[in-house]
Amino acid sequence: MNHNHENTLPDITKSITLDAPIQKVWETVSASEGIAKWFMPNDFQLKEGQEFHLQSPFGPSPCKVLTVQAPTELSFAWDTDGWVVTFQLEDLGGKTRFTLIHGGWKEPNEVIGKANEKSSVIRRKMDGGWTGIVNDRLRKAIEE
Repeated sequence: MNHNHENTLPDITKSITLDAPIQKVWETVSASEGIAKWFMPNDFQLKEGQEFHLQSPFGPSPCKVLTVQAPTELSFAWDTDGWVVTFQLEDLGGKTRFTLIHGGWKEPNEVIGKANEKSSVIRRKMDGGWTGIVNDRLRKAIEE
């Protein structure tokens, strides 16, 4: 089968400005305990190449840390379908711009095994999910 990237779904991107210095945001989004507060339970370790698991609604998801550029970028491979999640932080002088990018989507009709749904359906659900996670749960974890 010819995989043509022109037919793949676009990345999910969510950005918010948090009322906290970049170091505080970095410590929350790059530590196991912090990630559990706003995203999912995990056994994350901040080290490139480190394998870990996120406890997703579909069971444990194998992950691997891809890049660590403290305190501005962290990315990891999520599960077995080619997803890559990236956290980008930008220092705004006492505030921080946080951007989440969830990429690696397949063609819209390709079924994602664990969820047994088409990629387009999963992406639509996750797009809404990320909105709540970033805008509500992350903001609460950082600003309270």
